[in-house]
Amino acid sequence: MAPLEPWEKVLITEAYLNDPHSGTSCITCHGGQQAKDKLTAHTGLVRNPTEDAEKFCGNCHEEIVGQYATSLHNTLNGYDVATFSRSVPENHPALEEAMNNHCSSCHTTCADCHISQPNSVGGGFLDGHAYVKTPPMTRTCTACHGSRVGNEYLGKNGEEIPGDVHFRNARMNCVSCHSGENIHATPENAVFNRYAGAEEPSCQKCHNDVGASGDPVSQHTIHGDKVQCQVCHSIEYTSCDSCHVAISEETGNPFFKTAAHYLGFFIGKNPRQDENRPYEYAVLRHVPIDPANYDYYGENLLPNFDLVNTWMYSTPHNIQRKTPQNQSCNACHGNSDLFLTADKVKPEELTANQGVIVDQVPSQVGGN
Repeated sequence: MAPLEPWEKVLITEAYLNDPHSGTSCITCHGGQQAKDKLTAHTGLVRNPTEDAEKFCGNCHEEIVGQYATSLHNTLNGYDVATFSRSVPENHPALEEAMNNHCSSCHTTCADCHISQPNSVGGGFLDGHAYVKTPPMTRTCTACHGSRVGNEYLGKNGEEIPGDVHFRNARMNCVSCHSGENIHATPENAVFNRYAGAEEPSCQKCHNDVGASGDPVSQHTIHGDKVQCQVCHSIEYTSCDSCHVAISEETGNPFFKTAAHYLGFFIGKNPRQDENRPYEYAVLRHVPIDPANYDYYGENLLPNFDLVNTWMYSTPHNIQRKTPQNQSCNACHGNSDLFLTADKVKPEELTANQGVIVDQVPSQVGGN
């Protein structure tokens, strides 16, 4: 899609005139004053009313707005937990300053999905200020979740690495699996981490014959709940080493700088093993953090860095029916290249990842 012209980003088109919201005056939501000259009319203007969703959206969408208050898209609790769990209370003010400067822009309002698109894909309205009920995947979802999820799902990680089979064969978009209910609300037991609580969405919801009586694929029954689905049906994905943050001396603007990012496929011990994810083995991805991430804001702000693993439970969006590791039993069993062994972990991160490192690679299966 070509970048929008400046006038296109603010134009009210016929699409909006046919929108149910058009019965509300501009001032009702955006403030300002009824006046002939622009300066007076824009006095007190509210750029994005949906930042106060309860006030501006709640009258008609009370249930959704109430649910969204706990959504990870809204709270960004995942970032907070990942950071503060490695620190101590006396460091929290400095970390909160860093988070506000560098992380809060990922906070998502109603308008960010249903009215406009992120600056990363040009900004501006999706359809002339009309409210789009189902957010378009590449203009909203992967515009924010692009560098990993989008590239994986759409097959942008290289010619030899195909896109997700759900996209290639069925042209499924994000909301095919991530329903509005799933996006608008986060279950109570998962409000601090998206992988706490029930698997939602889950592979079994559509593939409910897997492992059931009569399943022709014997490996499904053999492995049962021992391995996460992605262990057999995912391929290479992106991991990142760190993300250092600072304020530019020239512009005064916050910026971040990532270190190495690389493709790979890593099976490790499941760090989230419970009744919802009982697997012994799971796919792991390195997340962009190291002990010096926030050094600009103070010394040793993550003194308990080793309390949380840096190789995390992951659900890559690059599912394939056939993968290199499921071609035969011994394509996986005995193949140390696939497993997160200690030699693949940075020496300074060995302690943090003791719980997920595979000490003994599953042995080969005879005759296969």
